[in-house]
Amino acid sequence: MNISFLGTGLMGAPMARRLQLAGYQVYGWNRSTDKVDALVADGIKPTTTPASAIAESQLIILMLTDAAAIHATLLSAEATGHLAGRTVLQMSTIAPQESKAIAHAVQAAGGDYLEAPVLGSIPEAKTGKLIVMVGATPDQFDQWRAILECFGPDPQLMGPVGAGSGVKLAMNQLIGTLTTAFSMSLGLVQQEAIDIEKFMSIVRQSALYAPTFDKKLERMCDRNFANPNFPTKHLLKDMKLFVQSAETFNADVAQSVAHMAKQAVEQGLADQDYSAVFAAVNPEC
Repeated sequence: MNISFLGTGLMGAPMARRLQLAGYQVYGWNRSTDKVDALVADGIKPTTTPASAIAESQLIILMLTDAAAIHATLLSAEATGHLAGRTVLQMSTIAPQESKAIAHAVQAAGGDYLEAPVLGSIPEAKTGKLIVMVGATPDQFDQWRAILECFGPDPQLMGPVGAGSGVKLAMNQLIGTLTTAFSMSLGLVQQEAIDIEKFMSIVRQSALYAPTFDKKLERMCDRNFANPNFPTKHLLKDMKLFVQSAETFNADVAQSVAHMAKQAVEQGLADQDYSAVFAAVNPEC
């Protein structure tokens, strides 16, 4: 089976490689053509437009920046004409409402649609150990399970379309809030000249500990946010999406985290690791 992969960036590239290694013929498209060209040595065939990528394959996988990018590629006038009889697997982080709207547009064009956003970063994408959260019917889940297992060993059916996106957005909210909260605590420890390792020994013994604290500690202490697996600009996008999705609850905390991420972006840290929110919480004197 041919599979077209739209969006071969930080996460998309290793995910596309896993499909090619599994024996599928992958066709790649990316707005920046150099990112597709880098996959040619792996056997992945580059395409020049989203429409040409869609025309090549039975399954179209999306790993694009946001819903606007999906509309500009998958749902353009040229591309939509190729969707009949094809299945779209949406794996980007978008809001539940956005995913449902895209599903409706794909179905109106004669195609099928399911979602499977993932939790994890580049190392997990390379090794096929992502957490895969699926929004689909049970039949769709069974039909495409072998593909989903290329990305993670135990994909989970969360419910219909929108459920996978909802869980992913909820998880990314935790990423942003935990990182920002830890940035504040670490800032106070530094301000009071407390031994950081002694502080961390207390944190690690407590019910409050999260492994991400140790993963980001050195970056924060060194203020080195280079070589990101998940850039600050994407955290800002996701925190905004979470706030926009809040219909029945108060999302003021997420709004505050979005504000911190926005400040980090304004400091020129948009393409740096999302732990750069530390620099917004604790500006250098």
